[in-house]
Amino acid sequence: MRLLSFFTSQAAVSSTLIATTLFTSSASAQDRTTEQGEAQITDPNVECTPYYYAPVSNAVKQFPTVWTVATIVSGDTNAQNEYQSIQSKIPNIAPKGTQPGSLSGDFSGYSYSSSDPDCWWTYDQCTTPKLAGLPSDLTTVPEPDTLGYGFDDGPNCSHNAFYNFLSQNGQKATMFYIGSNVMDWPLEAQRALSDGHEICAHTWSHKYMTALTNEEAFAELYYSMSSLQAIKLVVGVTPTCWRPPYGDIDDRIRAIAHAMGLRTIIWQYDSNDWRGPGNGVDQDYQSLITNAQKGTFATKGTIMLTHELNNFTMSKAIQYYSQLKTAFKYLVPVGVATNQTQPYVETGYSQPSFAQYTN
Repeated sequence: MRLLSFFTSQAAVSSTLIATTLFTSSASAQDRTTEQGEAQITDPNVECTPYYYAPVSNAVKQFPTVWTVATIVSGDTNAQNEYQSIQSKIPNIAPKGTQPGSLSGDFSGYSYSSSDPDCWWTYDQCTTPKLAGLPSDLTTVPEPDTLGYGFDDGPNCSHNAFYNFLSQNGQKATMFYIGSNVMDWPLEAQRALSDGHEICAHTWSHKYMTALTNEEAFAELYYSMSSLQAIKLVVGVTPTCWRPPYGDIDDRIRAIAHAMGLRTIIWQYDSNDWRGPGNGVDQDYQSLITNAQKGTFATKGTIMLTHELNNFTMSKAIQYYSQLKTAFKYLVPVGVATNQTQPYVETGYSQPSFAQYTN
């Protein structure tokens, strides 16, 4: 993989880090075997044609089936041992709703106290846990006039044009990657690290997490990011941050994620880009821009929910990029905005502090 200058890899040779061009000229335009070659493809139809990648194909039986609710794979003693090691830290809070409907957010018929005893975000957007010992979810950033810039649901198979745009503008972001997408599009996942973006986990199959059993919730995180699992297998790093799909989290899920070494990142503003055209996306972007222009973020910055989900969401990000850059003093990855200089479990990678990034 290429490594651009945002992340520092102590193991990488200096000539790799000095790369100043977006693409590696020696790679064929239709090379589907390397990240460099994949990054050169400009036809979305070619980008989204499945390809063979040996490390994933050779390990596929060690993972749950992609896009299904994760459970611990039979015979996976590493996962079983890690799950056992955190069981005492999981509070006695029942899953919300009834599967399968609850997996997609249908909690109809579920009775829940109006006092919100579990700090359930989906119920009232609670982000300060009721359970002692758990950190609050991150919804803002401490740096004034700053937007914690990031995108959910990647890697998208057709993201080259979008990543090219970010690279051409010297812009880094936080990418919240779904484990199943990483397995489907491994070379696209590698590009995030090569381009210097921060990678966080976004679960294995993108289900409502509070609907899952303890084991399922653990497996959704474990197989997406840790040990020798999806992001680690494909990209080579183990994230220390995650975002629950749909923001769906309560103190039980927080406890599981916290025990696994993950910081929970939510958002303060929603672009609603995931809803598609005609759903107020322009107004939501403009509302954030207007608030920034009015000085709303003069004492602390914010986070907006945006997506790498499809061409519409990526096109909207491109459309509003210059306005966001003008309205905010700084657009930086969430980890930079919170001075997370060691974003991964592996100590061979670092990212700059906020002061380093903005100077």
